[in-house]
Amino acid sequence: MTTNETSPAGDPLGEPRSIRLHGHAVHYRILGEGPALVLLHGITSDSETWREVLPGLAERHTVIAPDLLGHGMSAKPQGDYSLGAFASGVRDLLVALGIERATVIGHSLGGGVAMQLSYQFPERVERLVLVSSGGLGREVHPMLRAATLPGSDWVLPVLGRAGLLGAGASAARALGRIGLRPNADVSGIAAGFATLADEESRRAFLHTARSIMDPGGQRVDASDRLYLAAGMPTLILWGERDPMIPVAHARAAHALMPHSRLEIFPTAGHFPFRDDPARFVAVLNDFIATTAPSESDEAGFRELLLADEERAA
Repeated sequence: MTTNETSPAGDPLGEPRSIRLHGHAVHYRILGEGPALVLLHGITSDSETWREVLPGLAERHTVIAPDLLGHGMSAKPQGDYSLGAFASGVRDLLVALGIERATVIGHSLGGGVAMQLSYQFPERVERLVLVSSGGLGREVHPMLRAATLPGSDWVLPVLGRAGLLGAGASAARALGRIGLRPNADVSGIAAGFATLADEESRRAFLHTARSIMDPGGQRVDASDRLYLAAGMPTLILWGERDPMIPVAHARAAHALMPHSRLEIFPTAGHFPFRDDPARFVAVLNDFIATTAPSESDEAGFRELLLADEERAA
């Protein structure tokens, strides 16, 4: 593994750094001191999506916010864009940075990656925070399902043109017609689709979308394994008005995850950390302060697996 690191200075959101892993540049931000937090963004987003909450979280923690491969300033190789590959990439970044364990916060696609990370590498995850997370049910906005259809390769460059999804009133009108609210949802999703004007970003987006969705919705669903999170402190945080992934997924996951906490932001959409950043930081800090880090327990994990088999017998 090659780990050539660069770190331009002077960014108020933390030093933007780049590290080379397996021959590919991985861009990330790091800010603050204290117990480690890892922030994982959603599809078409990057570490900039955490702009409103990064400084507040860094007052008590070391915050690491990567651009997942295929996103932002990270490399966009022809390769594996499955949740398992993303989770392995996050693990490799933590190892390279010398971070043994962290509280992992995942938004949308990042929530699916966070769950996969806690499943594949439980010894690395102290707590799990799912924010408007993917991977918890079939339903997802038709705009994302459309990316899996034949011919979407030709439509996406049009969506990515700044003239169609640029900032301001035109973006609000365009996205409002498909059910997105003129606030953080519009700015977050418009910025994401603007990246699709770039051919490499578009290719990575299609590989990612098609690895987790089909025309009927999300085809990767962790619901049948949520019982395994019995020993993992988990916070589920959602916007009541989320148009991309319904809040019903949050309530269903909460019921399936023993001892999880559920926080619904009543006026927020798909980006609750941008709709109400002060509350987001306060809720997250309280959750961390009032829960003990998980302990990797293979014997306990085996008991959970065997108990499920006995129930099915």
